[in-house]
Amino acid sequence: MSQNIKRRRRCMMSVPGSSVKKIEKAVAMDVDFIFLDLEDAVAPSMKPEARKNVIKAFNELDWGDTVRCFRMNGIDSHWAIEDLMEVVSAAGNNIDTLVIPKVKYARDVHFVETMLDLIEAENGIEKKIGFELLIEEVEGILNIKEIAEASDRVESLMFGIGDYTRAQGVDIRDAFGKPRFYPGDIWYHQRSTLALTAKTIGADFVDGPWAPIPDMDGYRNECRMVKTLGGVGKWAIHPSQVPVAQEEFGPSREEIDISVKMLALFKEASAQGKGAIKAPDGSLLDEAAIPMLQSIIDQAEFFGIPLEA
Repeated sequence: MSQNIKRRRRCMMSVPGSSVKKIEKAVAMDVDFIFLDLEDAVAPSMKPEARKNVIKAFNELDWGDTVRCFRMNGIDSHWAIEDLMEVVSAAGNNIDTLVIPKVKYARDVHFVETMLDLIEAENGIEKKIGFELLIEEVEGILNIKEIAEASDRVESLMFGIGDYTRAQGVDIRDAFGKPRFYPGDIWYHQRSTLALTAKTIGADFVDGPWAPIPDMDGYRNECRMVKTLGGVGKWAIHPSQVPVAQEEFGPSREEIDISVKMLALFKEASAQGKGAIKAPDGSLLDEAAIPMLQSIIDQAEFFGIPLEA
């Protein structure tokens, strides 16, 4: 099972570690989660400087309630060891979680965990950095059960559509939005598999990036599809996507109002010895519905949304 830590992940914003300006702008935003990227968004020649920027951001900027995270380079590159050694050693006490990209096998997770155990021990880092596992290879989907159970540091499973498109041999024109020749969501199996697996270990499922940034309707629809499957959030690769994700993955005002009203009605009926009542909308309201209604209330409290308008 994963660590018993709940973090806000309605929106996980990706920010290139090579840009101090973008880092400072992102940290100043009201966003649930930010991961500073040392991988795809950073050119090879800029990686040493990006690490320094990331360390400085963790140690010197005021992050408020935003979750603090960075994405290391894949463990198939020499940059991975340098990322862990330099960034965690210098800023480990100010890091909440770590994105591990291109996870294919449980041994990938074991490797990073062993490295972190040693680095944390050597540097007296008492807090345990959590893992956000980015599944973007076909092997990752096939081995997901073993991967998810590889460490109790695992806090989320994420679907990386971009690289996964290449890995499965899908035409990039069909990767985002409605495919040309296939009905429905071509990523249903991958998303559903990750959502189910995450639930079994007490972790979160988060969907990856939406590349067509100007298509905000498409992004919003993707958020709704993922939430329907049990996902808790989606990446943002541009500031304009942040408010959409945080709105779609948080409970709406209508949901909160209905839940508060229904719970009050059921409590009143229960006090009169009734086990089930007919709700104002004509639906049946009984004990089975209470956990679902309470879940909406709990989400509102978790995200700091007032129960009363």
